[in-house]
Amino acid sequence: MGKTLYLECEAGASGDMLVAALLDLGASREVLEAALASLPLEGYEVVVSRVEKSGLSACDFDVRLDAAHENHDHDMAYLHGTLEEAGEGRGHGHGHEHVHRSLPEIEAIIDAGALTPGANALAKKVFGLLADAEAAAHGRPRDEVHFHEVGAVDSIVDIVAAAVCLDNLAPQEVVVTRVAEGRGTVRCQHGIIPVPVPATAYLLRQAAIPTRPLPVEGELVTPTGAALLAAVRTRGQLPDEYLIEGCGMGAGKRDYPTSGLVRAFWIS
Repeated sequence: MGKTLYLECEAGASGDMLVAALLDLGASREVLEAALASLPLEGYEVVVSRVEKSGLSACDFDVRLDAAHENHDHDMAYLHGTLEEAGEGRGHGHGHEHVHRSLPEIEAIIDAGALTPGANALAKKVFGLLADAEAAAHGRPRDEVHFHEVGAVDSIVDIVAAAVCLDNLAPQEVVVTRVAEGRGTVRCQHGIIPVPVPATAYLLRQAAIPTRPLPVEGELVTPTGAALLAAVRTRGQLPDEYLIEGCGMGAGKRDYPTSGLVRAFWIS
């Protein structure tokens, strides 16, 4: 009988939270490390550790960039716009933030890695969904969407890591019932935008994933988190009864009045 994976996102979802939950559930860290090492990417390191979140022991998946500036919460760093717009954007004054990668360039990086066909296809599917979402949000063609090099590095690592872990776990079904989201605004490359950010709203709408609003000021669902959920979700409802056969907990980086956890369950 095939395995069913349930992703509980009652405190939101981001790429690193999902990867951490999948690792905690039992995805092979050795397989993941080998896959990431095969990518032609530089300027980062991955640290997997145990942390305490809401008093609970959880797995933390941290992509640490060589850049000296602050962590961008992973997928918040990629460009919300186009290559032409980026030349006029309000960056943080670091020259490398004005280097960009197109979707075909990112797909070439993924193809250059020693990934299984399943992990390769899933990683490219997720990036394609992100590109579609950004194109829709900005009213531009898909081929004009570019990603900051800094944001692209940790987005590639997060997305490839999630794809490798999911391929390694090999669930037959993936249940995502809903995802929690905050409110208010966040600052991106071109200014202040509402929560959920347009790309996230587009992805959740296209995948018909229900959103549970929480009285939290801030972004609980990142575009990468939404794209991963949209790419892998096969069911939107849990069985009336089920047995829990395994549980993994992935910690988020942000401090909000929530659990800050994504939980991944094997159920039958």
